Amino acid sequence: MFVYFLAVLALAKRTSRGADNRSFFTGNRQSRWWLVSFGMVGASLSGVTFISVPGWVSSSSMAYMQMVLGYVLGYAVVAGVLLPLYYRSNSSTIYGYLGQRYNDLGQRSGAWLFLLSRWVGASLRLYLVAIVLQQLVFGPLGLPFALTVCLILSLIWLYTKHGGIQTVVITDVVQTLAMLGAIFYGLYVLTQQVDMGGLGAMDWLVAQPESQWFFFDSTDGNHFWQQFLAGMFITIAMTGLDQDMMQKNLTCRSLRESQINVMSLSLVLVVVNFMVLALGVLMTRFASDHGIDASGDALFPAVAMHADMPWMLGILFVIGLVAAAFSSADSALTALTTSLSVDVLRVELMSTDKAKQVRQKAHVLVTIAVGALIVMLKPFADPSIIKTLFTAAGYTYGPLLGLFAYGILSQQSPRQAWLIPAIAVTSPLLTYAVATLSPTILNYTFGFELLLLNGALTMAMLALAPKAKHT
Repeated sequence: MFVYFLAVLALAKRTSRGADNRSFFTGNRQSRWWLVSFGMVGASLSGVTFISVPGWVSSSSMAYMQMVLGYVLGYAVVAGVLLPLYYRSNSSTIYGYLGQRYNDLGQRSGAWLFLLSRWVGASLRLYLVAIVLQQLVFGPLGLPFALTVCLILSLIWLYTKHGGIQTVVITDVVQTLAMLGAIFYGLYVLTQQVDMGGLGAMDWLVAQPESQWFFFDSTDGNHFWQQFLAGMFITIAMTGLDQDMMQKNLTCRSLRESQINVMSLSLVLVVVNFMVLALGVLMTRFASDHGIDASGDALFPAVAMHADMPWMLGILFVIGLVAAAFSSADSALTALTTSLSVDVLRVELMSTDKAKQVRQKAHVLVTIAVGALIVMLKPFADPSIIKTLFTAAGYTYGPLLGLFAYGILSQQSPRQAWLIPAIAVTSPLLTYAVATLSPTILNYTFGFELLLLNGALTMAMLALAPKAKHT
């Protein structure tokens, strides 16, 4: 782990030479699209996909691919609708568009929604990785969980503190390679270990009951259209309206390159997620054949560290896990710092030296905030983090979806500026009330489509508010 970190630190030091606030926030818009796209594979997967998705196969088969197909359509909306808005606004953050479309409170509301969303999301992602590293590496060394979290975040803070997004774009490429290496090697090893009855690997995979992709039973929580639309809108919200993911796209040299980057990424993610799910099917069968009592997030580490597995798989699993931690957390800390500095603290209105000091303090603050939430999550986290992550996103990203959608589709704004943050707070509360009552009153249980309900409620309240003509 520490050898890997030293390599990343050396790369970060090289890429952060001469860095200033502009390169920290936007990378001076000089990144090559293919470099950004490849690095974003690792950031998009994160430790949640790396660990949770294989463990999800035993309970949901390969139903997750229905959401992944929805991702492709979501990325098309991001490329065709949102990216042109962001490039035209020419702001350091994507929430600058909300400031131009509504008012200063609109921009700050979007920024605070993002800060809350990414704070929770980044903490959940890093929690999963930290808990596994604690069990496999740091726990046996006698380190408490809180110290493990501090150590991981300190390392990430150290290599991102100067270069910001300029550094993250490069280091994410290395981290994506490490994650994909672990996945590919895991597939290779398990196809040798699992008895396939003389069938080829693909024929065997298709024959497994866990390999079912499509579900059209309307009473099933994995129903195709429910999952497909959820995947589409989760991508629009958690990628297109998220400063973390969009900050990398906005480092590309032009809108066209950024759009090519997004659509290339969407197609690569279909292939990679299929391989991760195939790995989950293989692991489920291996665990069954070898009497391994593990499921959910515990499946991958249990199989990778099993005595019948080659030692190299265990090493690559730990390296891939560290890469997943670094890849998701480094960009999250950078994006949180950027939005807090630009949208909330307004560093672009300060002198160069003052702005740098504020940005550095903000970077430390968000690192501490993420670490504190991870430690607090430990007693309450769901056995499958990916479900918790998407449920939380439904509440925190929904108002962002509504704000952007109404801003694009309508030419009007609420007359009173304070109504925007009020609506952004009220909508998730109403969503929670509807989700709680609907099983009893409507005989319907909301899943990941909470995001759509939340966004629709935000749009409805914006439409009903007293209007001031948009100019």
